[in-house]
Amino acid sequence: MKYFRIQYKQGKYRGLHVLEASNRLEATKQFSTLSLGVIQKVIEVPQPFSIRFEKFQEKWDYPIKKKPVNDLEYIVVLEQLYVMLDAGMPINISLEQAIEGTQNEMIKAIFTSILEDIEGGLSLTASAKKYTLQLGTLSISMFDLGEKTGTLSESIKRLADIIQEIYDNRIKLKKATRYPTFIIMAMAIAFTVVIIYVVPQFEDLFRSAKLELPFPTRLLLWLENALVSYGPYILGSAVLLAAMFTKMYNKSKNIRLKTDKFLLKIYIVGDVTYLAMIGRFVYIFDVLSAAGIPIIDALRTANGIVDNTYMHQQLSKVAEAIEDGKSLHQGFVETELFDSMPLQMLKAGEQSGSIDRMLTKMSKLFRDKYNYIIDNVATMIEPILITAIAGFVLLLALGIFLPMWSMVELAG
Repeated sequence: MKYFRIQYKQGKYRGLHVLEASNRLEATKQFSTLSLGVIQKVIEVPQPFSIRFEKFQEKWDYPIKKKPVNDLEYIVVLEQLYVMLDAGMPINISLEQAIEGTQNEMIKAIFTSILEDIEGGLSLTASAKKYTLQLGTLSISMFDLGEKTGTLSESIKRLADIIQEIYDNRIKLKKATRYPTFIIMAMAIAFTVVIIYVVPQFEDLFRSAKLELPFPTRLLLWLENALVSYGPYILGSAVLLAAMFTKMYNKSKNIRLKTDKFLLKIYIVGDVTYLAMIGRFVYIFDVLSAAGIPIIDALRTANGIVDNTYMHQQLSKVAEAIEDGKSLHQGFVETELFDSMPLQMLKAGEQSGSIDRMLTKMSKLFRDKYNYIIDNVATMIEPILITAIAGFVLLLALGIFLPMWSMVELAG
């Protein structure tokens, strides 16, 4: 659409009016219906700032954002839907009650739209597909399964359990990293305070003695000068680089792929990421395949929950292998993400016809490994923290006491 500024005259009064239209003729016709006066001039103009601001305000106030819904509040809504549907209540009444029971504006707007579509004749799955970004592909698959098999309440309950499992794992990770994060921040603050406020107290003393300062002392003085003189610039540059990298990470698939692959090699971080993603994949694949979803659809839905780009790329090979006529075991081998134990379990499950049981055991295996590493994160990080603290104290001690000892020897 284009914008046209129309100059008009009504008696002695001259005025301007801006209209949105596809061409000048349409703009003239629209203005004629307003009966504001006689057209004198029609000029095409860029979109006015006031209209841009109004559209921005509408977009900002629109409750449905381009991001996933809050997991915890979504789980509550799903639990309410399950209870009411399981009690035999119609889907539209169940949705109305669930909408009234939530305070989350985004969830309320999404399910209000879904309710309107259902009352207009659409299915739950067809309506929910419009909000795949917000609800996730997993939700769409479970809704579709429930409607096709006539077990919508059970599918919604299973969906709530899956999301709860993922949410619980995230909470465990946050709790496990809270203490190490606090220690690292405290160390950084303490180091900065000592460098800026303590080291300068000795600087004049050391320089007045006209001694050749040892390396630890020169390093401390260099750090003090860098932080005092260029501290704001260093901080600003760090923030700017972080923002630029984040933007490049979000925009460039190649950078995101290499970064996610590198993350898997970092001590502790790599293990936690790997176990969280692979455990999530196996768990959801197990639940979906047991629920009756076709194996390829189950694999792709489970892979859609994997956030790590490199692992997502590798795990997509499983579905491709099945489409090429290969076995599930061969597909898992081609990902190069599984060690021998889960692969042997899967192979045994295929040979014995008990894949579902083996997938459940694999899911438990990865869950136990994830829980173990999460429970011991603090213990695993302690050596690094102790080494860092010891290095900081040693640098400070040598930087201050070495020249003082030299001054005592000189005085003696």
